[in-house]
Amino acid sequence: MAPQLTLQAPLALPPDEVPAYLNRLWSDTLQDSHSAATFTLLVWEPSWLEQQLIRTGRVDGPLSGLLSETLLQAARQAAGELGLPSSTAPTAPELAWALGHQSGSHGAEDLRGQFVDRAISVHQPRRLITLAPTLAADKPLETLVAAYCPLSEERGVNSDACGDVVVLRGGMGAMQQGLAMLQALIPSELPCWIWWNGSLDESPELLEALSVPPRRLVVDSSIGHPRRCLDLMVQRIELGQAVNDLNWLRLRTWRQSLAMVFDPPSRQVALDQVVQLDIDVEGAHPVKGLLLAAWVADRLGWHLQNSYWIEADALHEGRGVGAEFQRQDGQSVQLRLMPVPVGVSKIHPGALVGLRMICAPEGRAPLCVILCSESGGCMRLEAGGVASMELVEEVVPLPNESEEMEMARLLSGGHDSTNPLMASAAALAAKLLPS
Repeated sequence: MAPQLTLQAPLALPPDEVPAYLNRLWSDTLQDSHSAATFTLLVWEPSWLEQQLIRTGRVDGPLSGLLSETLLQAARQAAGELGLPSSTAPTAPELAWALGHQSGSHGAEDLRGQFVDRAISVHQPRRLITLAPTLAADKPLETLVAAYCPLSEERGVNSDACGDVVVLRGGMGAMQQGLAMLQALIPSELPCWIWWNGSLDESPELLEALSVPPRRLVVDSSIGHPRRCLDLMVQRIELGQAVNDLNWLRLRTWRQSLAMVFDPPSRQVALDQVVQLDIDVEGAHPVKGLLLAAWVADRLGWHLQNSYWIEADALHEGRGVGAEFQRQDGQSVQLRLMPVPVGVSKIHPGALVGLRMICAPEGRAPLCVILCSESGGCMRLEAGGVASMELVEEVVPLPNESEEMEMARLLSGGHDSTNPLMASAAALAAKLLPS
């Protein structure tokens, strides 16, 4: 993280003085600067995991809201000590919840929202607003205001397009209290992105009030109850709102790798003869696997016949999802999505471990395609009678990018509408998840 607050230290103000102060800021202090006529970015930044790790003395402050390697290591260690399954992701809400039942009163300085990540600042947001709820539910509303001008790393790049930063901090009741003032701080003439950087289960009323169309909503469907995550995305997309899902973006390398396997003309015919699709995921959060399965089914024109739960067995951590599709030629395709145990979990719940697609083209040996995040996942999917098949195996390169980098990619592309591939996949994934 590179700090970008270059003009002044954040100033604490009474909430009712913030709008007037911002007006004076641009008419007086920044009168010789050029204000960025770009967009508003509003971030819901609860950082419950980091707050709990600090409170219980497992990490030192300050509280930044960023997923550092130190924080992730402490989270994985805490998950083991608290008896959670090994596949529990560091960002899983159940880890923060379990930590909340541990004793501790360690404190640290709260710097959430007071820095602009370089990946985001390069896009010159006009206003960056951070909602930073605290563990102390009765903490009164505090507001911080600052101006910033991005520091250009390249000569000749215009870097005088300044913006301002507003932080609202306090208990959950205080967040609701500041909502009216907050709405007035969002310029209607500029695009507005709402980045819900937390669980989709929490504060539904606040999410509803903030993410009204035409504001663009960014969520992470790996954080929250699977049914809630999928239904929320589908409902918002049906309303015509621009929705982006960081969990969908993380599927990019998987989709690209699968498409590349079938690039050779000799294999393309096999895509019409798929009979089985197996997907392994980490832990009991199936949304990412469902989105991938739905993308495959949508691209190949399969029709969903039914879906059902698969009960857990000795080899899996929890129940899985099964489904039957009908291909365009009327033949059946079976889907099996299962949670598997892992040694070290990925950062986000429900990360993909592997995919196996079996095709049975007429007059040729069956084709088995295996993609995996690491060689161990490949070995597990090789079991089950694939020795008699033509085997294509690839380890998918997984990008190691922060949420801020993914958000910056969205900002760079504009994205004033929902990606049509994601829209189709989300709708089908919601139907795939059994009741």
